Amino acid sequence: MRGLRGKVVVITGAASGIGAALALAAAHKGARLMLADIDAAGLERTLATLRTLGCECHSFITDTGDEAALHTLAAHTLAKLGGADVLINNAGVSMVAPIEGMKTSDAHWLMNINFWGVVHGCQAFLPLLRQQPEAVLVNVSSIFAMVSIPTQGIYNASKAAVRGFSDALREELRGTTVGVLCVHPGGINTNIANRARITDSRMVADSDQEMRDNFTKVARTSPERAAQVIIAAIESGQTRVLIGADAKLMDFLYRLAPTRSSKWLTHFGQWLRRMAPKQRSET
Repeated sequence: MRGLRGKVVVITGAASGIGAALALAAAHKGARLMLADIDAAGLERTLATLRTLGCECHSFITDTGDEAALHTLAAHTLAKLGGADVLINNAGVSMVAPIEGMKTSDAHWLMNINFWGVVHGCQAFLPLLRQQPEAVLVNVSSIFAMVSIPTQGIYNASKAAVRGFSDALREELRGTTVGVLCVHPGGINTNIANRARITDSRMVADSDQEMRDNFTKVARTSPERAAQVIIAAIESGQTRVLIGADAKLMDFLYRLAPTRSSKWLTHFGQWLRRMAPKQRSET
């Protein structure tokens, strides 16, 4: 896609984090926006910022875990903006729970948003995207599609599913005007850890707060930087992009030793855990 000026860009999870940063970055590019999120107050804060730029922006309260809601979002986008050129399936949630003691209802909650939200978003918007001379589907996966750590089993599974789904969809759409970009962020400095559904963090930290603090230590990439990388990847026609030095390192380790990379990452997490008491005593 040669540029976003005048293009209709739809972003889920736009109330905060990467989604809000994407909305701002796309607005600076001259895009027309449809923003979706279940968080009405957060969505309004994003809109208030965008209105100061004078861009055309609309919003729709959407539960991306609900298939019907995404089809309603597509219909609303068509009515308000006449179609769509880019869909960014960004909405996502996190959960901390060992698989052995995990509640099935919690697993379904996460998969409905992280994976089925992507599937249903693509299905709902493909009829609109196919009508454009050039269009892009952007599915946000994670570096955790390649490497895994304890207590993140279902999150890992959801992001690996997004990766596999995106690869297959790209092949199905090969030769059409619709491209597929799969995004693999590393640690992004958002509230995802603070908002995670935590049932048991004892395998990775001595407390829930320590687990969140450790995430903050390794989440070095800002949402704004992540948004810049994604927008550049859309405009340059990339099909896969890694965000952050940590994502690039872990991807390299995965390619180097697929059966050992998760073990190495787990050992790094254990090192952070051992260092936490020492760092607390020094402050």
